[in-house]
Amino acid sequence: MTSTLQPATTTEAVTKRPGRWLALSVLVLAVLLVAVDATVLGLATPYISEDLKPSGTQLLWIGDVYSFVIAGLLVSMGSLGDRIGRKRILLVGATAFGAISVLNAYATTPETMIVARALLGVAGATLMPATLALIRNLFHDPRERSLAVGIWGATASAGTAVGPIVGGFLLEHFWWGSVFLINLPVMAVLVLVGSKLLPESRNPDPGPWDMISVALSLVGMIGVVYAVKEAAAHGFTWTTLTAGLLGAAALYGFVRRQLTLPTPLLDMRLFRSRGFSGAVLADLLTILGLSGLVFFLSQFLQLVQGRGPLEAGLAELPAAIGAVAAGLIAGRAARRFSVRAVVSGGLAAIGLALAVLTVIDRSTGYPVLGAALLVVGVGAGFSFTVTSDVILSSVPKEQAGAASAASETAYELGAALGIAVLGSIVTGVYRDFTGPAGTPAEAHESLGGAVEAAAGMPAQPAGAMLEAARSSFVDGLALASGVGAAVLLAAALAAWFLLRDQRLDNAV
Repeated sequence: MTSTLQPATTTEAVTKRPGRWLALSVLVLAVLLVAVDATVLGLATPYISEDLKPSGTQLLWIGDVYSFVIAGLLVSMGSLGDRIGRKRILLVGATAFGAISVLNAYATTPETMIVARALLGVAGATLMPATLALIRNLFHDPRERSLAVGIWGATASAGTAVGPIVGGFLLEHFWWGSVFLINLPVMAVLVLVGSKLLPESRNPDPGPWDMISVALSLVGMIGVVYAVKEAAAHGFTWTTLTAGLLGAAALYGFVRRQLTLPTPLLDMRLFRSRGFSGAVLADLLTILGLSGLVFFLSQFLQLVQGRGPLEAGLAELPAAIGAVAAGLIAGRAARRFSVRAVVSGGLAAIGLALAVLTVIDRSTGYPVLGAALLVVGVGAGFSFTVTSDVILSSVPKEQAGAASAASETAYELGAALGIAVLGSIVTGVYRDFTGPAGTPAEAHESLGGAVEAAAGMPAQPAGAMLEAARSSFVDGLALASGVGAAVLLAAALAAWFLLRDQRLDNAV
């Protein structure tokens, strides 16, 4: 049977809220806030490594604990926004996000940094579902909504460009903590302007917020992702197996409980829609294949090729430019061709670009890197914009928060798994490098640790150690790119079948 995306009601189509485009400009500030924070961490990682001296495992936790926590809470926070008001939870979350950014900036130990990133994940879980849900309620016309989602996605992509450039400038002139403080002015504008412009919206008959479901979701996500991370890094142990089994049991309990509750946190029947489930799966696999590369690319540009932070940020600009351009026309392209053609084509393009990166080495010129990043950005802009539109269009507006949270959960879970699995591949290959006699143990923990250790060694052995460490890091990055390419090509194939006969409506 053909599955198509059906609009909610005719009444929605004829109601165009005044000031909706101004309200959208406030929503994209929240998206910008999250995107900038995600990108500056990669640039700041070498400096954090030098200052806080984390172990390799701690460094991975700094990179992915935010995604662990946010993945576990997104569904709960999206559902909470449906109940208490999406505007309210957005403004409260933005305020908390800014305040906790200060804690990140002034962390003095790896443990403090990990806790600060986890708390930031709690605040971040309130932002993205609320912005998409408010777009669903602001824009009732399907074509306008597609454009709004495209602008939303383009802003996220622009944030990935703004973050490295601004972050690179700050890192060259100030200490690494300053990259987190740039969240404060964005948060202030969002809260002050959003309180005036954003309309409140909520589910008129939400039911209670089930705390047992919240706990099951959090325990399940963190348990499963932690198990995957540890298994990828250190193999299976009793601790890893216990965490994985506990997480899987909690997620099973969560699903069973949602099917029995009269007003669940997440209506599991949404996944019966092939379009909804296909879009969510495509998002998860895409981010899984990309995130490990994104996390380590900044280190490659700085610690392997010797670029400064600002230059490294500018080097990543083509990906954002491609994503912005593609996101703005993705809805029109999906209506002209088809949803599955645009999504599958975008994912295949990313996969092929990642395949090109499997042959990089220390001397790879920027034209190759820049072209690959541009293709990655274009593919991501097309695929993410259309899948977000599919997800929003396939649910009633009363469930927009929970549905948006399901989409964002896939995104964050993919990011956590990608950093855990692909990051562990890079780290595993890197740790096996053979340095000269006297190579300190910390040099095998991370490339940043090797650079720092070299500063206290005689010139000849330091140079030999760095040569071996950088070559090993590049080998690991190339292998991770190959795995990412395979994941993206598999996602393109899956999207081609799962999104068959899906379409974006032209009008209600």
